[in-house]
Amino acid sequence: MPPKPVNVSSIPQRSPFRYPGGKTWFVPTFRHWLETIVPQPEVLVEPFAGGGIISLTALFENLVSSAVMVELDDDIAAVWKTVVDGHTDWLAKRILEFDLTRESVIREISKTDVDTKEKAFHTILKNRTFHGGILAEGSGLLKYGENGKGIRSRWYPGTLARRFANMKTIANRIIFRQEDGLSVLEEYAKRKNAIFFIDPPYTAGGKKAGNRLYKHCSLDHDHLFSLCESIKGDFLMTYDNANEVKAMARRHGFHMRLIPMNNTHHATMEELVIGKNLSWMDKYPAVHEPKGEYRTRKTKKVLTSGSTRDPNPQKSRKH
Repeated sequence: MPPKPVNVSSIPQRSPFRYPGGKTWFVPTFRHWLETIVPQPEVLVEPFAGGGIISLTALFENLVSSAVMVELDDDIAAVWKTVVDGHTDWLAKRILEFDLTRESVIREISKTDVDTKEKAFHTILKNRTFHGGILAEGSGLLKYGENGKGIRSRWYPGTLARRFANMKTIANRIIFRQEDGLSVLEEYAKRKNAIFFIDPPYTAGGKKAGNRLYKHCSLDHDHLFSLCESIKGDFLMTYDNANEVKAMARRHGFHMRLIPMNNTHHATMEELVIGKNLSWMDKYPAVHEPKGEYRTRKTKKVLTSGSTRDPNPQKSRKH
């Protein structure tokens, strides 16, 4: 039988955001990866933080001491700034007290002269009431929603308030930066105690998903791969399963694996995982594709299931 995607309902829901590209399904793989890193890393850098589920998981589960969350988007940045500035209780209270109707949402998000806290509240409103949670230009309010609940179908004020209240316990361990993710990656690349989770917008090879879903989707993907070669610690990248991406991974000598995930329409797809050494993933179910060969930076590997496999697999599992 083919491998089954992770059931995201079994994963602690830490992030207040919901939109395509969220990585809740990747949490178990992320945990397994950190188990292979000795000594335990001190800092996690997430250059394209978005909803931040990986950083939040790492902090709540004490897998790292601190997390550097980087995000350019003004709306999303307002949320993380509000968290690190110590206003989670204010935001939780604002969510609980808001009487959500189509009219009240339109009236609220139409306000322009607002401070960072109010902008954060507007972001959560839009994320929870727009189609697919998409914040990029062109998205609009839900009409029918789930089970005919319309605009309220994704509005869970008690749950959202609780998530923000919980974040108060880890907020002092978040370093938030509204900057270019590649610049921050380069800044931390020389630190051996730093690890990186990299989930860039999927625009390589002319993919349009990133352009439709995110405000800031322009990215020099080949430069990103070059920067990853300079990382002294370790990294994991998740990417769309595109031939152009796999070609870049081969050119830079990285390992690849394909793992299953469900998209927002509940269809099973394959996500590409890229890293320095992914032999620890060999014991997990993998999605298979035709074999091919390419050379990593150290030895010749065979590409199987979107992955590299050492000629001596027993030896590779000792790493």
